Amino acid sequence: MKKWLAFAMMAIVLIIATACGSQSGSNSSKSSSSSTAKSSDDTSISGQTISGGSTALQPLAEAANEGFKKKFPNAQVQIQGGGSGTGLSSVANGSFGIGMSDVYAESASDIPADQLVDHKVAVVAMTAAINKDAGVTNLSQDDLIKVFTGKVTNWKDVGGKDVKITLVNRPDGSGTRATFDEYALKGATPAKGIEQDANDTVKKIISTTKGAVGYLALSYFDSSDDSIVAMSLDGVKPTVDNVINGKFPVWAYEHMYTKGKPSGVTKAFIDYMLSKDVQGSLVSQQGYIPVTKMKVQRDASGKQTDV
Repeated sequence: MKKWLAFAMMAIVLIIATACGSQSGSNSSKSSSSSTAKSSDDTSISGQTISGGSTALQPLAEAANEGFKKKFPNAQVQIQGGGSGTGLSSVANGSFGIGMSDVYAESASDIPADQLVDHKVAVVAMTAAINKDAGVTNLSQDDLIKVFTGKVTNWKDVGGKDVKITLVNRPDGSGTRATFDEYALKGATPAKGIEQDANDTVKKIISTTKGAVGYLALSYFDSSDDSIVAMSLDGVKPTVDNVINGKFPVWAYEHMYTKGKPSGVTKAFIDYMLSKDVQGSLVSQQGYIPVTKMKVQRDASGKQTDV
């Protein structure tokens, strides 16, 4: 009788253990299924695209790409420079999936703007960058035009030191140049000087060349580097707040153009650029301004109005 009781108890224990094991396996299976589903969401976008053009937008695109790669491990975005002209022409002919530009496509006569879709991802502001030895921190717009058109060749003539002015300009096709020429120089044609497109190279030339002056996006100025000065214009400092309120005039939208509506990796990257991950903090961290913060706006003709 004792043997039968012992056997019955063992049988009951085995039944309970089996049931628990089955439930545990079921839970494990559910957990695995959930993990797989999440993973498939992240890996459902695959392939590659090229985003190239504006060197002013390039740092933000590169920074955003780091987060994008983590979110979409099977998707690859190549970030290239080359200038806004290259970005617009290359997206128009299909070489780039995304054409980065500081200017509206409508402003380029050889670009089929009606075939392109505009995605404004940020605002970039820029100002004249001057070597510290020039002794200038502020210029009137008229004096700035005189400096860049070669009518003034020594900084002493505009309140600075007795130092020869060396111009550092951008090549034709540069969106940064187009923006600076239109809003800082009021459309005046700058004199010839050292010509360089890459912002990092321009910054290096200005910081190491006595009396040099060029122009850079605000994101390229570093408060810990006093070798170059971000110049004020008519007493207005080139700050984010002054740009947002429309007080500082030298700014432009950062555009990401696609040929027709984007899809696949191209769409995923643009969507990520416009997501809270990027617009919420990364845009400002990189020295740009979220479009949604602007209290003024500009159309393709350059006309500025209140939002």
